[in-house]
Amino acid sequence: MPGYYDIDDILMEDEPISVVFQVTANGVGLLDPGAESNCVEKGAKVDLPFWLAHGLLSLEQAVSINPPPCFTQKTWKEIQADAACVDLRVRCPYLYELGCKIVPLVSDKSIGLFLRYAFTSRYKEVLSKSHSSSMMTVPKFVPRLTKEETRVFESARESMTGFKKWRAGGMRLQKASILDRKRKTKLPE
Repeated sequence: MPGYYDIDDILMEDEPISVVFQVTANGVGLLDPGAESNCVEKGAKVDLPFWLAHGLLSLEQAVSINPPPCFTQKTWKEIQADAACVDLRVRCPYLYELGCKIVPLVSDKSIGLFLRYAFTSRYKEVLSKSHSSSMMTVPKFVPRLTKEETRVFESARESMTGFKKWRAGGMRLQKASILDRKRKTKLPE
């Protein structure tokens, strides 16, 4: 669950999002690197951090949000072809979290389907690699994973390590020390 002090949530909300201004905005010319004045004209396309774009959208629909490049048809086709080989971290390290926050804000509702398909198809590969790969193949695989997938990979790896330790004779059930004491019983007289 993201929180106010969660560094991953802060970094995710700093991802650049393309917006189109629906109104002329005075005093925000610094947001548009191509602006010659201190105002952004209606219809200007500007890249803003997600947190700012979301704030401007909720402020009387001042902007409209375009889906980020990581949710394009090209990426969708690559995921459909071979999901495990696509380097999603390069496109957006917080793809799933950002996608979940963007879906209600944009008109393209296929993003939800894209996220579900990408995660389910990559999830199988993540679990398979975490349970069976050697330490030599991990450095080639992990850099292609998003932050969420990396957490799943590390959790599965820890789980498998614990399982192997248990199978090899790790912690076994032990008899409680209180049960070892002999009881003194009194015989009725």
